[in-house]
Amino acid sequence: MQVSVLPADVNLANCPSRVLLDHVTSRWGVLLLAVLLDAERMRFSALRRAVGGISEKMLAQTLQTLERDGLVLREARPVIPPHVDYSLTPLGREFAAQVWELTRLVERRLPRVVEARERYDTRNAEPSP
Repeated sequence: MQVSVLPADVNLANCPSRVLLDHVTSRWGVLLLAVLLDAERMRFSALRRAVGGISEKMLAQTLQTLERDGLVLREARPVIPPHVDYSLTPLGREFAAQVWELTRLVERRLPRVVEARERYDTRNAEPSP
């Protein structure tokens, strides 16, 4: 089935690129792409350990979404017990490289953001009665 895609413009309300942007920049999507960039492949349990705080349900949903978007490859190996590995597709590696840079920028600049928040909160604090 061939799908017709209009030129993407993320600023248009009905642009399908917005859905993809939501998937890639979601709380868990960003973290999973970044973790998978460092690994050739990972099992579900290893991903869950690597991304602190994610529930099994959310991990499964996010991986399924990223797989549907063509960013993650799910490979079930016919062994006993069955093993399922997750890895990035070439397209997923491209997205993950950009996400990786964003996550590193956030980590490097976090102290400046914390300072800005403190200045803002101090300026906007309600005076005590």
